[in-house]
Amino acid sequence: MTSRTHARSVSRAALSAAAACAVSLLLVPLAGCGGPAGDESAAGGGKPAAKEPAVPGESRPPAAGKGTKDPDDVNGDGHRDLLVPVSAGTKEQPGADQRVAVVYGSAKGLDPATRTVLGRSELGLPARPESDGRNSLAAAQLLTADLDGDGFPDFVSSVAGETATDGQVSAPRTVPRVTWGGPSGPKGGATEVRLPQDMTKLGVERLVRGDFDGDGHHDLAGLARSTGTRLVVLYGPFTRAGAPARTDTGFPPAEGTLIADAIDPSGEPRATSLLVQSASDGEQSQNTLYRAREGGGLEARGEKLRVGSAHAFGDFDGDGVRDVAIGDDGGRNNEPYAGTEAPDVAGSLAVYPGKGGAPVTHRLPKVPESGGTDYGPGGFVAADPDGDGRDGILVATYEGATLIDGDRRTAVLREGPAVSGGEKTPAKWRHARPAGAGDFDGDGKDELVLHWGAGTSFGLYGEDPTHWWITEGTTAKDQSSFSTVGLAGSADSEAR
Repeated sequence: MTSRTHARSVSRAALSAAAACAVSLLLVPLAGCGGPAGDESAAGGGKPAAKEPAVPGESRPPAAGKGTKDPDDVNGDGHRDLLVPVSAGTKEQPGADQRVAVVYGSAKGLDPATRTVLGRSELGLPARPESDGRNSLAAAQLLTADLDGDGFPDFVSSVAGETATDGQVSAPRTVPRVTWGGPSGPKGGATEVRLPQDMTKLGVERLVRGDFDGDGHHDLAGLARSTGTRLVVLYGPFTRAGAPARTDTGFPPAEGTLIADAIDPSGEPRATSLLVQSASDGEQSQNTLYRAREGGGLEARGEKLRVGSAHAFGDFDGDGVRDVAIGDDGGRNNEPYAGTEAPDVAGSLAVYPGKGGAPVTHRLPKVPESGGTDYGPGGFVAADPDGDGRDGILVATYEGATLIDGDRRTAVLREGPAVSGGEKTPAKWRHARPAGAGDFDGDGKDELVLHWGAGTSFGLYGEDPTHWWITEGTTAKDQSSFSTVGLAGSADSEAR
């Protein structure tokens, strides 16, 4: 079996995936999506920055803030921060021993010299049973949300423990743990989240954050496997003993991956919908949308959307209501007799308007055989780099990334080094992929986040990134750039 779904590194600052039009190796005009052929701006970020991101110098501690309603402002100083994965693994096992670094924002943007590197011990988590006490903590196991409403985001870890049995199911018990935040970041031991009684044996996994009832308190959603996999929503605020204000388990059986709309960084209450994307073996996934209701939580019955493994939440038409987009991410199951898909799935994307109505579907040309892979070029990210209130979409291509914003398409390209760790990188794998977006300097405009890593794991799947660029909008200039190579080894000595 050679097929595989994309494993994406998660940056937490406005990294809710987003979409509006479409992507493939070549971008061409579509009805209702884009301008004339060839209207791709070379005056934007079309040329990669010449300077390779360097490992930042010795870290200094972040300033202690007074509190915030932004779940990505870790120290509460009014500027969004970014979580990135760092690894102490070897070349043979690049992700074997992982940490998470917080890079703090400022009035000048993200400052890689102001950072904190966190592992299990820094978050007060028990050692992994199978790891002999290693500090390893993957970025996918961690999210931030202000669960107790004190103005400082807390760190929620989803770490598997000892194997447990519930009926005929045996699996590692996964119970969320919260390390409570403060002006200097997370501190102290981790508190277990209190789960419904029938979920305590195997726990809850694949957590996401949101504000699913729009009351301004941050919530958690996950999948429980105790009596058949099903969705559970834990509504905030949470007590310091880990108890949610209320719990909702009244949903049909669900399996796969959860994707939540982004919490409004301004702190304005906004109900966040939830997408459940079914598991796949490389083919395009099925999708079910649970729409959020102000004051009521998620709708109990989900809405079946089209097939597609690319997903996005954003306000793509500028009407002030959040939309959702589902599309083809380019991944395919290449096994013989893997099945067929509807002819309108490949090379297309559909936007479902937040106000209701029929989705708008855009057709795309097929990826040239000489340029495509079975894994696709990557995902989508919502971004508003011009601050006009309407989201564009930063889409991965086989040459880098392109921002589609209304009728305008702008290439945003960065490249990794030709030689890294003594090994050459094939030209087709040197381009950086879109990883997120956020307004890190508070000027009302989003910066774009791209990342890159050497080797097959990043070239094919987007895993194990080591080089990061935070752009000045769609220009060729960078607000900052940095490499995470070697940062994980100093986790115990970093400033807190």
